Amino acid sequence: MIRVSGLRKTYGEFAAVIDSSFTVEAGEIFGVVGPNGAGKTTTLKMIAGLIEPSAGNATVVGLDAQDPSMRHHLGFLPEESPLYEDMTPRSYLRFFGDLYDVPRATADRRIAETLDRLELEYRDRRIGDMSKGMKRKVAIARSLINDPNVLIYDEPASGLDPLTTNSVLEFTRELRADDKTVIFSAHNLYHVESVCDRVIIMNEGRIIARGAVEEIRAEYGETTYRVYTDIELPETETTTDGQQCAVVGSMDAVESLQRAAEAAGGSVIDIRTDEPSLEELFLDLTGRQMASPRTAAATVPAAESSPTSGETDTPTTPEGPQ
Repeated sequence: MIRVSGLRKTYGEFAAVIDSSFTVEAGEIFGVVGPNGAGKTTTLKMIAGLIEPSAGNATVVGLDAQDPSMRHHLGFLPEESPLYEDMTPRSYLRFFGDLYDVPRATADRRIAETLDRLELEYRDRRIGDMSKGMKRKVAIARSLINDPNVLIYDEPASGLDPLTTNSVLEFTRELRADDKTVIFSAHNLYHVESVCDRVIIMNEGRIIARGAVEEIRAEYGETTYRVYTDIELPETETTTDGQQCAVVGSMDAVESLQRAAEAAGGSVIDIRTDEPSLEELFLDLTGRQMASPRTAAATVPAAESSPTSGETDTPTTPEGPQ
């Protein structure tokens, strides 16, 4: 559904994205995470056709990201998504339906169905008088007005209250059942872990880890075991609630503790597994990753020409059909 190959973007001597390659399969929710400045939004905008890459390419539903016809298959929700505040949600979404040449009856049906699912009741209230969460739901509905195959959501739940956040996350999960392919980027890694099938972690313009969260955990994380005994052992410490507990890193160590407890006349009463969360893996990976310098000279082969002067500024995100 989405193919990214050798994608690179440089601004003058600064390399924002360096040789990114990945695929996103149909019906998948695919996470893109990284610290500020990692190259996430630049990558998303290149896939959406809003920024021309300095090298490499991206295709969406078999079409080059720079092909205008591709954009009718795409819904893009940027992190900052200003709305026309003097319009109502209904008139605003009808306007974008017209831009996409969606017949009015079809547009009205999609508007009603989507706003029902998003639980947005006030469809004829001025957008400027609505809360941030309501506005975000309108922006999400806008991304679906053309019934796209692919959606790119950049921080869809950022700054929202817990109830609205849960609603947006649940709606995102439901898109999988609608056969939508979603690229999902967020700083809240619990959100990413709860909705995404696979993830890439970016740091300093590069992809430094990829796979399902379980695969990333198996490759980069460390599973530990908390072993509770009913007898004090040299390896155990007393917890705040008075229990004896030892933390070990392997099942062999667990079995060794079990034998030691039995030899001392006691037993193991509980074993709890601790696995690192995506956030813990992220902090470990981005903290220890030492990428090479992010300069064009360091990342672009000498035979390649430098980017044109027109590439030095990131364009603003249009609201209409991309």
